[in-house]
Amino acid sequence: MRQDLEIIQQWVGPGASVLDLGCGNGSLLAHLRATKNIVGYGLEINQDQILECIKKNVNVIEQDLDEGLDNFDSGSFDVVIMTQAIQAVHYPDRVLDDMLRVGKECVITFPNFGHWKCRLYLMLKGKMPVSKVLPYTWYNTPNIHLCTFQDFEALCRRKHLKILNRTVVDQNYRDSFLMRLLPNLFGETAVYHVTR
Repeated sequence: MRQDLEIIQQWVGPGASVLDLGCGNGSLLAHLRATKNIVGYGLEINQDQILECIKKNVNVIEQDLDEGLDNFDSGSFDVVIMTQAIQAVHYPDRVLDDMLRVGKECVITFPNFGHWKCRLYLMLKGKMPVSKVLPYTWYNTPNIHLCTFQDFEALCRRKHLKILNRTVVDQNYRDSFLMRLLPNLFGETAVYHVTR
């Protein structure tokens, strides 16, 4: 399982109801079901990933996240999770509202476009950064809303959301003193645990 998913699982209680937005191949839900006895559903748009979920006996619904979560009642889930996808939806603020409408808490991960390597790449090369964490060029990237940790936290403040936990890690999902001291400059990936 990916290291960011290891971080996320610590914020999901035993027996919780979980909705995983952009669940990919269902690894996180399968792991949470096996280790924490959760009841979970995943939303995914990619057909190949949906088939992988089915092979893992993960409940999955084909759905475009940009269409909202109106098919779920308010308060349907204990936790709603979105990993590495909020920057790829058309209206991240609306998706965040919907996540906290259907769930009591949410966990969100995204790449930090304020990382020093991104800043240096842009300054020295004059082009949008391409790296292991951000492997796409500007014209084929799924990332349509680039943000930093400060941008996300400003959105949380504007919406009066409470950040329960924040973990800042590098591309190998390790943290360091510098990342804790200056997260927006040295952190490559954000993992946020948020509620109203």
